[in-house]
Amino acid sequence: MTVPTADEPLILIADDVAANVELLSDQLKILGFRTVAATDGPGALAACFEHRPDLCLLDVSMPAGDLGVPDRQTGFEVCRRIKRDPRTARIPVIFVTALNDTADRVKAIESGGDDFLTKPHNRLVLGARVRSLLKLKGATDALEDSLRKLRELEKVRDDLMKMIVHDLKSPLTSVLATLEMVTDGDFGPVTDGQRGALADAQAKSQELLALIDDLLQIARIEEGAIHLEPQRVEPQAFFAEVLRDWHVRFESAGARASAEVAPDTPTFLADRKLLSRVIGNLLQNAIVHAADAVSVRLTARRDPEGVLISVADTGPGIPPEYHELIFRKFETVKLQAAPRVRGSGLGLAFCKLAVDAHGGRIWVQSAEGRGSQFHILLPLEPVPPARG
Repeated sequence: MTVPTADEPLILIADDVAANVELLSDQLKILGFRTVAATDGPGALAACFEHRPDLCLLDVSMPAGDLGVPDRQTGFEVCRRIKRDPRTARIPVIFVTALNDTADRVKAIESGGDDFLTKPHNRLVLGARVRSLLKLKGATDALEDSLRKLRELEKVRDDLMKMIVHDLKSPLTSVLATLEMVTDGDFGPVTDGQRGALADAQAKSQELLALIDDLLQIARIEEGAIHLEPQRVEPQAFFAEVLRDWHVRFESAGARASAEVAPDTPTFLADRKLLSRVIGNLLQNAIVHAADAVSVRLTARRDPEGVLISVADTGPGIPPEYHELIFRKFETVKLQAAPRVRGSGLGLAFCKLAVDAHGGRIWVQSAEGRGSQFHILLPLEPVPPARG
């Protein structure tokens, strides 16, 4: 006979017949398990919440007490309450009962039961069922524990990231201000060669500042701390503004850009600054990831759900298996056509969060070597998604 130790799994036996409790208890102890017993519905619930057993064996017909169900339904109600409470929801439940018709089995499943044994039961079958469910519970608990630790690590990483980002922004702003003063000649004459080097340093610093702003904005959106400032956006004028702002960058990269707005495209309400940064991130990606001079085309048209804005480029394209991955934080794709380009994995994550905040959708159509088309579908008025 195996003598259970304090480390062995604890099984709750709930049955109003003392002989049945004794039999199950003896069989389980022989198999190396510890047991605790209850003789009615309220007692079974109390024992479950007090002892947190690793598994429950429930009779269906027991005194219901104050549970508000007929005695013949007590086990089902106990199981429902066990599965409904977060503290006990993952405890496996096996019904051990003389009831054996299909309706009872259906009720056992509907109440959340994990298995069903008919009296009189076979000791070996009982042991096999118990061990199988305990292994499953152990695997589930381990997975839950891993997920909890992963979430804790992600929170630590995000908190550290936000702290570093805040500390970076102030000195970087000072660097940009100093570069501007030097370029303007405030510290003496600047040669053409020096002016070119300063312009390059300013451009890279602006990129770094934009990355920092993306990080801060992502954090605010994720925490629900961002408040949209909707403005009326007229697509033709909006595209003209974007192309004007990016004109110098397009020229320096040798890129070509154009815009086309369908005649019936409606105006819409959106946070103009957020939308400009979304389009800017897509343009930035198109330029950076192209080995040769790239062509970019902005289009807008009416859609049954609102307005569809597209940003198409002639760049290296994105393999289909990465189409969802690229919108996750810190996820990057190494393209054969641009092996030296390294991104932060934040630009497209910001785009998705910003579009989601409007109640819209963003997705990509692309294949490696065939360019990319990013589509942004926005409602005519922001409809922030409900938070679960």
